Amino acid sequence: MYPMGLVEKIFALAGFKPVRRVVVDSEVMDEVLEIARRSHPHEFAALLEGRQEGEVLHVTGLIFLPSETSDEGAVMDVLMLPPFTGAVGSVHSHPGPVNLPSAADLHFFSKNGLFHLIIAHPYTMETVAAYTRNGDPVDFEVVP
Repeated sequence: MYPMGLVEKIFALAGFKPVRRVVVDSEVMDEVLEIARRSHPHEFAALLEGRQEGEVLHVTGLIFLPSETSDEGAVMDVLMLPPFTGAVGSVHSHPGPVNLPSAADLHFFSKNGLFHLIIAHPYTMETVAAYTRNGDPVDFEVVP
């Protein structure tokens, strides 16, 4: 078993409950698509900012931390995350056509938040996949 990650500790302190629905602001999704396109062929990575409203997780922004990226991966320094920032998960791109999580992605997901997005090339809504912290696929909605 892995030790509890920093973001997970923040969730525990904040008293997060089970999530039944995830909504992502359209401005956030537009920004993710644009950053992924501009970063190609390198990956990009960021944390998702949001809040839980009852059983709904609402993603409202992005948090950028110091990171290193290449065409083979992206690494964020999550220890640079200020406490209580509202981080609820992560997003990163894959420069190839596959949006399935790698073993490293699954390890990161398990320690850092509730909801994670992977966007694959060519970086369209059709190439975005969402996962729980356990790596299970999950549906989400994009809202205005």
